[in-house]
Amino acid sequence: MELRAQTGVETGTNKVIVGECVAELERLASDSVDLIFADPPYNLQLDGELLRPNNTRVDGVDHDWDRFSSFAEYDKFTRAWLSACRRVLKPDGSIWLIGSYHNIFRLGVALQDLGYWVLNDVVWRKTNPMPNFRGRRFTNAHETLIWASKSQASKYTFNYDSMKALNDDLQMRSDWLLPICSGPERLKNEDGRKAHPTQKPEALLHRIVLASSKPGDVVLDPFFGTGTTGAVARRLGRRWIGIELDPRYAAAASRRIERVRPLPPTAIETAPSKRAAPRVPFGTIIELGILEPGEALYDSRQRVKAEVRADGTLAYNGEQGSIHKLGAHVQGRAACNGWTYWHFKTDGELKPIDTLRQEARRQLGL
Repeated sequence: MELRAQTGVETGTNKVIVGECVAELERLASDSVDLIFADPPYNLQLDGELLRPNNTRVDGVDHDWDRFSSFAEYDKFTRAWLSACRRVLKPDGSIWLIGSYHNIFRLGVALQDLGYWVLNDVVWRKTNPMPNFRGRRFTNAHETLIWASKSQASKYTFNYDSMKALNDDLQMRSDWLLPICSGPERLKNEDGRKAHPTQKPEALLHRIVLASSKPGDVVLDPFFGTGTTGAVARRLGRRWIGIELDPRYAAAASRRIERVRPLPPTAIETAPSKRAAPRVPFGTIIELGILEPGEALYDSRQRVKAEVRADGTLAYNGEQGSIHKLGAHVQGRAACNGWTYWHFKTDGELKPIDTLRQEARRQLGL
């Protein structure tokens, strides 16, 4: 595992670079990264120690890297690293940012001002959040993520079908219920204390990396910490680059990632996207003899029976048209997906004609 800070243009992946993020980002080649996950300083503006009701000290974030003299200084830093990230991001790449109410709104403004295109904001609801010990505010039980592409024209990766499968065949929503990092996953230092105060759970990064990248893609984390992004990327067959200011965090990240066992290639294949599959017109189904002219197609309840014609149209009650137009007509609708509306009979069962496209692709060598 590489652990270094160098001058000149950095090449290669699967390494931790020790240094200040903006300076080190400038060493990376333009348009070289597919996905960025950024967990920047939150600028928590903590004033004094935070105590529990029993007067024990809360092990919170009070490090120098989270201290900024003003909002203006924080905004200047934010725009600098976001600009550097945008330069190294591929035209069809995307970026995820995470933050709390202290900083996420400032990050969002900077993103849009710099030309990124916001795709989603996601609420990470924590199943086990830290309580509000002072009892003066609501318990802060969530963090916000922003997902953005490099530009409005970007053809970014989104593994929709994989996210749907991950969510019991329901569309994945933008509110995610996941626990904070705790237990054996939480890295400890020699004193048995947290190695890093804001270590993110691998479950969160698993969903992000799986949703918005492909095996072999390059995933960059400019605030690497103890390496959650690198650990997940390695397990899921992605290449990764981490930039970390603190050598102690960087060393802990390298040791952690070395212990990760990459999954076999077959285990990281994402669910195929129907939109990405080669187009097969309904007429091709007829030409290949998968369906014969004169065969009947039905709606799912067999209330409508249409006849297949040799030119790839359907006929019903004197009307004739494509699978989509006739499907819309019989339902009295403006539009219809004929592939899912019309069904054919096989062995006494009704199946949507959409299932026939895969056989057509096989015969066509697609």
